[in-house]
Amino acid sequence: MLITFLAIAPVFALILMGYGLRRGGIPSTEFWNLNDRLVYWVLMPALFFAKISAADLSGGLGDYAVLLYAGFFSAIFCGWLFGRSFAPPQASSLLQGSARFNTFIGLAIAEALFGTPGLQIAVLGSALLVPVVNVTVVTIMARQLGGGGKSIVLGLVKNPLILSIVAGALFNFAGLNEVPVLHEIARILGDAALPIMLLCVGANLKLRGLSGSVVIIGLSMAGKLLINPLAVILAAWVLAPDPLVFQVALIFAALPVGVASYTLAREMRGDASLMAAMITTQTLLSFLTLPVTLMIGQAVLSLN
Repeated sequence: MLITFLAIAPVFALILMGYGLRRGGIPSTEFWNLNDRLVYWVLMPALFFAKISAADLSGGLGDYAVLLYAGFFSAIFCGWLFGRSFAPPQASSLLQGSARFNTFIGLAIAEALFGTPGLQIAVLGSALLVPVVNVTVVTIMARQLGGGGKSIVLGLVKNPLILSIVAGALFNFAGLNEVPVLHEIARILGDAALPIMLLCVGANLKLRGLSGSVVIIGLSMAGKLLINPLAVILAAWVLAPDPLVFQVALIFAALPVGVASYTLAREMRGDASLMAAMITTQTLLSFLTLPVTLMIGQAVLSLN
């Protein structure tokens, strides 16, 4: 556990650094707003495209997909079930808090723990999860909140992360894995993505003025940090997948909810302040829960 903790400590240190820099006005609030958009529109799509277009997909992704989807759909079902006891705005935030994940932290931790092979598998995991998670969450939220769903779904079609995943897959299947200049540019931009996006995650945390039901926030943590990993572990017990694939899938399962959930809650008229509280609470708590979850995963591997 200590080795795992030390490996992921720099990831969370960069998050805390981003928080401190923004609150200190270094270099400026406008810088962080623009930097966040740079990560979303340029750096992350470049990373996804570079890794997916050059990945070896011949071995299949069956077991990996089962692990990832077992965790996600178990968590989102529990989030939906728990949410039936609350008003629609709070229920929609509980849904997101139970099932969505911070892709940026997941990629960084996978690389920190397992190097380039871990990052490659994590990128493929993002490709499997990002479209499914976004479409599923938006569809259920539209039913919970009423209206606005169609425009949000249309926005997903223009999502740069989804578009880069599709482009990378098309290049891969067409055999265009290494296009001179294009892939070099994508790799250079992708290399810059991880440290910058971690700083942006920290810059978006809000510790002041948090509000929201302690019960709802606790239920979201139960779905995201307990039920999701447990479902992945149970699925792995049955499938006995490749150890590295299992560990990376478990990282995704144990990740805190992503900061994009706040934007979606605001756009769809959910409870945005509650969503902000969930993001901050889960991100800080995951610094402790992630090493514990991965340690349990290693114990399961040794028994299987």
